Amino acid sequence: MKRILTGNSFPLSLIRRKVSIVPETLQHFQETLAQSCWESYWGHKNTLAAVKQFCGTDLTPKVERPALELDSNGYPCLYGQTYQECWVISPDYEPGFRPALNTEVDVDQIRSWQVLHIHWE
Repeated sequence: MKRILTGNSFPLSLIRRKVSIVPETLQHFQETLAQSCWESYWGHKNTLAAVKQFCGTDLTPKVERPALELDSNGYPCLYGQTYQECWVISPDYEPGFRPALNTEVDVDQIRSWQVLHIHWE
């Protein structure tokens, strides 16, 4: 069974090898979760209920705000496990909206969600 990561964003500072990032459908994400072993690194507790309603799955991580690392080959790691695939479910805000620095975004400011599939080569 393949192993995947999922979260609300992915830090570009951790991309150290070639990746592809492709917008995907919610259905494809749901199918992938059902057929995979997965771990969540979701970083914002206040949006977990909204994303659960969107995708039908509880994406609460094992620990609050887990930190991703890189292995010696430049692949992301979480809890000592290396991954080559990550699904990011990111919020879609009103046009022109920028979240304030160091603040949580209110769930009411999220219009919808975007599903992105990141794959490391």
